[in-house]
This record gives sequence, structure tokens and C-alpha cells, in this order.
Amino acid sequence: MAEEVQIAGTQATAKIRNPLGVIGLTLITFGIYGIFYYYFINREMADYGRARGTTELGDSPGTSVLAITLGALVIVPALISLYNTCKRVEATQRMAGDPNPTAAGLLFILYLFIAPVALYLIQDGLSKAWQAQASGGAQLPPQQAPPPPPAAPEQPAEQSAPPPPPQA
Repeated sequence: MAEEVQIAGTQATAKIRNPLGVIGLTLITFGIYGIFYYYFINREMADYGRARGTTELGDSPGTSVLAITLGALVIVPALISLYNTCKRVEATQRMAGDPNPTAAGLLFILYLFIAPVALYLIQDGLSKAWQAQASGGAQLPPQQAPPPPPAAPEQPAEQSAPPPPPQA
């Protein structure tokens, strides 16, 4: 059973799903669950992006689903939507404070050739992101301020007298 968590700053929720459950349900339903899953993760990321004040995480999960269903007849829209979703997953992980988010390019290539592995990595990364933001680990604004510069080295406590001027 998936655990629902509140997306900080909104009334929307996100689900922490078991990655193996996602793979299993997608296979058992011959891909039908995968279409719904694709919509839900894109909606969750869009809600999280709205809460963070950014459109980097998308804004129309319905368009994404349309691209991978009917757009798959032309092939290109499905590939673009899939790659953009992989970029959103990476951005979501980064915004939630993950120091090593899964690379979008890697997810995209895996999705094309070994989809179950990509589904596992996508859901595992999103579950970690949802847990982090629910526990308050992602309360930073979208653009973090750079860290302060390092402090200047301390001067020795005893200062020696300046050298005597050269004699002519």
C-alpha cells in the first residue's frame, strides 16, 4: 500500500510507492497501470513545483500522458515527454535535497531499453524526495544562496617588530 504525504505548502499529496509494486502492476495490467502512474507522478511533481514557485517540474500532466499515448503513434512526442519527465524527476530529487540525483539522460536511456529498471529508479528517487520534503528537509527556497566565503586566516597573537630599515 502506498503511503500518502502532504506536499509542503499545498493541499496536494504525493504517494510513496514501492518501486517493485509499480513494476509489477505495470506488467500485470499490460501497461495500463503505467499510463496512470505516468500521469500521477507528473501531477505530483507539478504540484511540488507550484509549491516551490517554479515551472521546472512541469505544469500539465495531462499533456504528458497524451504525448506518450496518442503521441506515440508519431514517436517523437512520446520521446520528448519521456525525456522531460526524466528531467523533472532529477530536478525533484535535487530540490528535495538529494546530493546525487539520478541523471535524466541515464533514466531516459534505461527507460528506452530496460524500462523496469528505469521505473524502479524513478520511483525510488521520487519516494526519497517525498520523504525528505515531508520531514521538512526541503524547506529551502528553489535558489539557495551561495555559502559565505571562508574566514580569513587568523593573525598570530604576538606580532614581531617590523624589520629595521636598510642602512645606507
